[in-house]
Amino acid sequence: MADRLGASITILYERKLENDRHIVEVLVRKVPDDQHFIDLRVAVLGTVDSGKSSLVGVCTHGELDNGRGRARLNLFRHLHEIQSGRTSSITLEILGFNNLGQSIDYGCCRTANEICDRSTKIITFIDLAGHTKYMKTTLFGLAAHAADFAMLCVDAPSSVVDTTREHFSYARTLDVPVFVVINKIDLCSKTSIQQTITCLTYLLKHGHGSTHLLPFVVRREEDLVKAADMFVEKSICPIFAVSCVTGENIDLLKKFLNILPPRLSSKDQERLSLLPVDFRIDEIYTNNASGAAVVGGTLKSGVIKEGESYLVGPLLDGTFLPAKVTTIHRYRVPRRIVHAGQAASLNLLHVGGSRLRKGMVLVSSASNPEACVEFVAEIYLTMHHKNTPIRKGFETTVQIENIRQTVLITEMDKDELHANNQAVVTFRFRNRCEYVAEGSRLIFRSGQQTKGTGRVIKVLPQLKQIT
Repeated sequence: MADRLGASITILYERKLENDRHIVEVLVRKVPDDQHFIDLRVAVLGTVDSGKSSLVGVCTHGELDNGRGRARLNLFRHLHEIQSGRTSSITLEILGFNNLGQSIDYGCCRTANEICDRSTKIITFIDLAGHTKYMKTTLFGLAAHAADFAMLCVDAPSSVVDTTREHFSYARTLDVPVFVVINKIDLCSKTSIQQTITCLTYLLKHGHGSTHLLPFVVRREEDLVKAADMFVEKSICPIFAVSCVTGENIDLLKKFLNILPPRLSSKDQERLSLLPVDFRIDEIYTNNASGAAVVGGTLKSGVIKEGESYLVGPLLDGTFLPAKVTTIHRYRVPRRIVHAGQAASLNLLHVGGSRLRKGMVLVSSASNPEACVEFVAEIYLTMHHKNTPIRKGFETTVQIENIRQTVLITEMDKDELHANNQAVVTFRFRNRCEYVAEGSRLIFRSGQQTKGTGRVIKVLPQLKQIT
C-alpha cells in the first residue's frame, strides 16, 4: 500500500508479545509531489557555553566532540569566534534523513547538495548566539528565520540561568514550540541531572505568563512517538539528556528529529500557497551597481516562480520597486519554484543596486503593498529596569519578524504602564517606514534587557513622513 501511495515505511520500534506475536510501530512518510524533501527549521537557543554549536556539529558531521570544542569549529564564521569559542552570528547547518530513517550528514556526504539529493527530510539548524552581548542577533535570527521549532540547550553543570529563561520566553512569545536538550551530562552525576530537570519543570510551568507546559523526559525509543505527537499539539515539552563527548542519547535525539512532523498540515500549506506572495528578506548576499542582487529569506505565503516579476520594498519614501526573479536556490541547489514556509535565495534583477536592505519584503504586484510609519499594538510589559513605568514618548527597539528598528510610543490608552500589565499603544518608526502585517508578534527591548511583548492589531496608513 505504501508503494502505491509513493510513501516510505520506517520501523521505529518492535515489541514481542506472547504466542509469537509482535507489536510494531512504523513511521509512514510521503513527501509532497511538488517538493523534493520535507523541510523543518530548528532554532538552537541557550546560554553561552551550553554546548549549542558543539551539539549541532556532532549532529551534522557525525563525529563526537573531544571535550574541548572540536565539533563546533565547522560552524564558526569568524576568527574571533574560533578564538573565544563563542558564537556571535547566525549559522545554518543541515541534517538529512533518507526514507529508511538513516541520518545523512557531512560524515557521508561532501556537500549540502549531496545531502539534499539523498534525503527525504532536511532539518535546518539555526545556531544562535548565547552571550547577552549578542542578544539582538539571537532575537533577529529566531524571528526572521521563521523557525518551526526551538531546541533549548541547557548546560547540565550550570542548570537553568537567566539567559535560559529569556530565550525560552522569546520562543514562547513568537509561538515557536520548544524542546529541551540537557547537554554535557558526562560532567554531572545523576543527582545533578535530576536537579536540572526539576529546575526545568518549574520554568516550563511558570516561565511564560499563564501558559504552562508539561515536561516529558525521553529515555528510550518507545517514548519518541508520544513525545513527537504531543509536542506538536503544544501540550508537553520533550526533554533529552545528551553528551557530545560520549555520544549518549545523541541517536535518540536524531530519531526524534526524524519523526517530528511539520507544523503545517498539507491543508494549511495549500491554503498559504493560494495567498499573495509575501517573502521576508533577512539577508543580502550580493548587491552591485548593475541592478542585480541576491537576497535570502523565508516565504511566508504564496508561491514564487522563476522568471516572474514582483515588487520589493519599501524604500525610504515608502515605494516598492519591480523586481524579476531570475534564479532560485534552496540549500545551494537550483530550483524553479518556492512554496510557502520554505527558505530560499533569490537572484533579483532591476532593483537599483544598493537600495536593498534586511527587513524588506518581496510581494505580489497585485497585492498593492503599503508601507507604514505607525502601527497599533497590544503589548504586555514583562520586565522593566528599576520597575519604572513606561509612558507616552517612551523609545525602544522592536523586533517584528525580519524588522528591527527603534520606535516611539506616540499614543497610549492609559497614562502609564507598569510591569505585568497590558496596554494598547501606537508605535512610530524613527528611521524609516516598514511593511508590517496585522497579527504579527513583536518583542521590544532596551539595551540588553527585554521590556515586553505584543501583537500588531492595526497598521496605520503612511500619512506622515519620517523626520
